[in-house]
Amino acid sequence: MTFHVLTIFPEFFRGPFEHGVIERAHRAGLIEIKVHDLRTWTADRHRTVDDRPFGGGEGMVLKPGPIFDAVESIWPDRMPEQGKKVVLLSAQGRKFDQSVAREFAGLNGLLLICGRYEGVDERVAEHLADEELSVGDFVLSGGELAAAMVIDVVARLKEGVLGNSDSAVYESFGEDGLLDCPQYTRPAEFRGWKAPEVLLGGNHEQIRQWRLKAAREKTARQRPDLLRT
Repeated sequence: MTFHVLTIFPEFFRGPFEHGVIERAHRAGLIEIKVHDLRTWTADRHRTVDDRPFGGGEGMVLKPGPIFDAVESIWPDRMPEQGKKVVLLSAQGRKFDQSVAREFAGLNGLLLICGRYEGVDERVAEHLADEELSVGDFVLSGGELAAAMVIDVVARLKEGVLGNSDSAVYESFGEDGLLDCPQYTRPAEFRGWKAPEVLLGGNHEQIRQWRLKAAREKTARQRPDLLRT
């Protein structure tokens, strides 16, 4: 799967994609990440990508021209059946969650447009992007952090990216929709707090049942909205 990121701050991504699971997956050829500088598609000497909003108001708005030119240059003959999607990262979009990540993981390519300033000319959302996507009910300074999050979440769902394929199944927001069960490691007793005896006994069926029950209890306590009736 290929991820494309369109941004005015390409240097931002030198850190997030050069460590851990994402870096290993990229090195192994399981995913490809291409970061594009939006200013490459400007025509003036100042490499202008923004302008004042019509109607007045604070801040600046990203212009449509460079964004359209960039996407059409990266994917000149994009068709829906090719499994490629253009996503505008925006506080006004569909909320990103694990189910959306699984949907994206089935694609061949994902192009993320990072918004900045007061936003992006609405014609990008209406006539270029396949959808707008929000990572939460809050406002970021730009879409770069959101893009890094989306790529991290989606990439780890691709086959071979995680060392154990079950990791993405039995973690929080997995196939059962629950939070992950509580986890414990050595020492078995720490400052008087003991790990559950069932986890030390080696009976796999009892451990499975305990983990399922503990996961439901934690979900009910922390995120009751996730429980299915």
